Amino acid sequence: MRLTRVDMEGTVADRDPDTIKQEIDQARSQLASTVDSLAERANPRRIADDAKAKAISFVKKPAVAFSLAGVGVLIAVLVVRRIRNR
Repeated sequence: MRLTRVDMEGTVADRDPDTIKQEIDQARSQLASTVDSLAERANPRRIADDAKAKAISFVKKPAVAFSLAGVGVLIAVLVVRRIRNR
């Protein structure tokens, strides 16, 4: 048994049921792969780990590390001055 369908131009195309089944199986497989990929990308643990890794790599840059060290020293000096002025 052959199935027919009308395409965009209005012509009728014969389609073999086995071909249709193969196309459905292929589409199902592609959909499953896409869903798996999206699930992996949307995983909250993975997102948090990626953000943590980016933050650590940013802080390890020499310019950022020196800036943070300078801010730390400034805060320490201000705290010591405030304690002495009591």
